Amino acid sequence: MPMTEFSPAPIGRRRVLIAGSAAAAAIGVAGASTAAARPGTAATPAPAPAAAGAGDTAAICTLTKELTEGPYYLDHALVRSDVAEGKPGVPLRLALTVVDAATCAPLNKALVEIWYCDALGEYSGFVGNNGHQEPDNGRFLRGGVLTGADGVANLTGIYPGWYRGRCVHVHLKVHTGVTLTSDGSFTGGNEIHTGQLFFDEKITEAVAKLSPYATNTVPRTPLSADGIYGNGGTAAGLLAVTALGSTPAAGYRGTLTVGVHPDA
Repeated sequence: MPMTEFSPAPIGRRRVLIAGSAAAAAIGVAGASTAAARPGTAATPAPAPAAAGAGDTAAICTLTKELTEGPYYLDHALVRSDVAEGKPGVPLRLALTVVDAATCAPLNKALVEIWYCDALGEYSGFVGNNGHQEPDNGRFLRGGVLTGADGVANLTGIYPGWYRGRCVHVHLKVHTGVTLTSDGSFTGGNEIHTGQLFFDEKITEAVAKLSPYATNTVPRTPLSADGIYGNGGTAAGLLAVTALGSTPAAGYRGTLTVGVHPDA
């Protein structure tokens, strides 16, 4: 039986800024979330403004609380852009832009770390908790990269699966001041944000019909019934998603602008 994730922590000093389509949804602008992706149809995201300097009052800056880390985090993550480790599934590309919440300026050399379950809902290091047996190297679908001068972290993997009681999601941490190590990991630094990334339900429905997702024997919790997403709202990490091809099997690209307090 998989462990249950903890409830989101109360709003504290560490907060996340979401700009672009997710921010628009948070302030009640209709149509800012991802469009539905039907087979053969590309999902269309709302346009996201570029990160702006302190004097740019046109920048969209919306603060919201962080979300729970959950029970499946492992220290000593690998620094790498491709986290798939050969896992089968629908291709996923993430472009996450980290900005300073006080200025909306891009944050350089922040380490953006992700981890999530495979198509059968199993986390590396915890395989079997979702009822499926498979090889477990403790590494798949875990890793992170440093942002560039533009604040962007580009990561690739597969579309997440699901496990009991949770909607489809990706876990996220942002660290500053880390030191890269010779074994391909990192040490030190400050953990300035913990959150989760979410996907439009209609896109997930299309992916769930494909192999190997269709062999996941655990009932899927939709976005609307997920307690953690519901407590955070769309501004807590709803990705803007575009299709990479004409069918769901071709994969998706998810983008989000995440702003943090670097001194958190």
